Amino acid sequence: VQLVESGGGTVQPGGSLRLSCVTSGFTFDDYAIAWFRQAPGKEREGISTINNNDGKIDYADSVKGRFTISSDNAKNTVYLQMNSLKPEDTAVYYCRTLHYWGRGTQVTVSS
Repeated sequence: VQLVESGGGTVQPGGSLRLSCVTSGFTFDDYAIAWFRQAPGKEREGISTINNNDGKIDYADSVKGRFTISSDNAKNTVYLQMNSLKPEDTAVYYCRTLHYWGRGTQVTVSS
């Protein structure tokens, strides 16, 4: 199983980024995939999950209304559209399925 995140970068407050998580090595349609983030000095936080089996989507309160998770089953890829970014969104963002993690992509929100 492999998960590879991309799309991170540095943006100003109020800006947007779209993260991608390209997956391989498992039956994509059968499992949930989650986005987590970890800011310096803080614990890793789960922020959104999409269940490719039943389509159920969840968001943490900290990102609800600003972030949108989606899935492209043909590409075995999950996306995280992040709008209205705040400095407190600065973190390394990871995707996870089962007990497998990607290596993460850095998101920095700064003026």
